[in-house]
This record gives sequence, structure tokens and C-alpha cells, in this order.
Amino acid sequence: MKFNSREEIIALTPLWKGERFPDGRPRVPDRYLEEMKKMTLEELWKPIFVKGYESQFEGDLKVLHDDGRKLIGRAVTATFVPTRPDLHEVMFARGREQEFKGNYNQWVIDSLTEGDVVVVDMYDKIYKGTFLGGNLTTAIKKRTKTGGGVIWGGIRDTQQMKEVPDVQVYYRGIDPTPIREFIMKDFNSITRIGKATVLPGDIVYGAGGGVLFIPSHLVPEVVDGAAKTHVKDDFGFEMITAGKFTTAQIDRATWTEEMLDMLMEWIKTDPRGEKYRHLDWSLEYDLARNGDPNDTQTAL
Repeated sequence: MKFNSREEIIALTPLWKGERFPDGRPRVPDRYLEEMKKMTLEELWKPIFVKGYESQFEGDLKVLHDDGRKLIGRAVTATFVPTRPDLHEVMFARGREQEFKGNYNQWVIDSLTEGDVVVVDMYDKIYKGTFLGGNLTTAIKKRTKTGGGVIWGGIRDTQQMKEVPDVQVYYRGIDPTPIREFIMKDFNSITRIGKATVLPGDIVYGAGGGVLFIPSHLVPEVVDGAAKTHVKDDFGFEMITAGKFTTAQIDRATWTEEMLDMLMEWIKTDPRGEKYRHLDWSLEYDLARNGDPNDTQTAL
């Protein structure tokens, strides 16, 4: 047994073919994280959902800063269970063998690097389940620069936490008690945040009061898919206003070749289309010609 095992992380994420961190987590390039800052939650959610990833979002969370800021970064995961003396001795000994310092939550925070987000299942423990407070939030800021946390449990010292710049935290509840009576079951393995399943290296996208966890291997496709949704919306709104297409035509999941041709011309000639000119629409044309078995008339 080992916490934060490179071999286990690689085994859990075999579809990721790119660069990895020393701990084995997928290192999704920063450029995709930057692109996500300009996108909405729904734009990023749709390409995941249609591929069958229906358990990647959780909205039953509170937010530290209700000011519209987003939380975007690479997941560092941890899962906790209620305390049990014999298990605590076993797990704490594992940590000492790996030269971790302090308590379980400090082990996780001390592992963070720039661009990370700590994602913790505290089994909805709030009383004595306050994973973050002012000190550890300050440590998150120092290590991640603009990261934060998603805590299926509690936080404390919220006034101090709010004074830490450029950090966002999603959580279940607030309590003044310090964290007590818990055991870390695993670190950078499979975890759960409410209805969502999360793997280490997933991209965390928190916005609009909820959090989406994007599988690392899908990020390039998802970001491009979100961009396509965005440009189709911009074009579609204009076509509806001009009376060239009906809402029923625009709302179809699969567009006709004629509509795609008009979209391509709009992207090519309209200044608003410039940032979308790198996108590949061959799949959309294939679906228009051959039919989409998943087309249920109305787009998601």
C-alpha cells in the first residue's frame, strides 16, 4: 500500500497519452486551462455528456467567493473515512514511511504544484470535518498560484480564507471546530464529490455555483467542442434574427451541409469567427452526410 502512487495513477488514466507530472498525474497543457477561462460550464459539459460521462458534475455546494470568479485547475484527489484506531495506525504508518509531515490534510496540501486544485471527499463531515482554514488556504495560494479546493465536507476560518487572493473554494458547510477523527483512505486515487467521480489529473472547472470534472484525455476534444458550440450559437443567433433559419433548424444536434457551409463562410469572413478558424469540422460534415444516430432532433 502506498499513498500518491505513480504506478496506480498511470494505471487509472491509461487513455491520457501526453506529458505527466512526476507523481504520474496527467499534465494537461496550460493553454487548455487558459481557453476554459473564456468558456461556460454548459459549453464544456455538453461534449462530455454526449460521450456517456454523465457523472462529472456536482452542483450541491457552497462557494467561498460568490463574485463570479472561476476555479480551473488539475485535480489532486484525496478520500477520507471516519476514524478507527487500528486503521489509523496502519495509514499513518504508511505516511511516515513516505516521509509525509503533519496531519493527513497537510500531506495533500504539501504535494500541490502550480495550477492544481485539491479535491477532497470528507464524506460530508462538517463538524470536526473542516479540511481547510486560513493557514492551509494560504498554503494553497503559495503552491498553486490561482488554485483552490473542492471539499465534500467542511471549512473554517472563512474570514481569513476570503482574504487570501486568487483562490476559490467549493464546500458543503462551515464549522468553527478543527479537523478531528478522520482517516485518509487514499491520496491521488479514485474519489467522489457528491454525484461526480473524479480521477487525479482531471480538470476541475468551477463556475456558476457548481463544479465540472473533465477527464484529462477528453480535454482537447472538449475544449474544441465547447468552442464549436460557442461559434454555432453566435452564428445561429444572427441567422435567427435575420430570418434565414428557424430555431428548430438551429437547435438540431446535427446541422445540414448547407448550414455548415454557411457557418464556414461566416467563420472565414466575419471578424468574430477569426478565433475559430483553426477548428476541424470534418466530423460534423460526416454526420450531416451520413446521419447521426444520437441526433434526437434538439441539441443539448
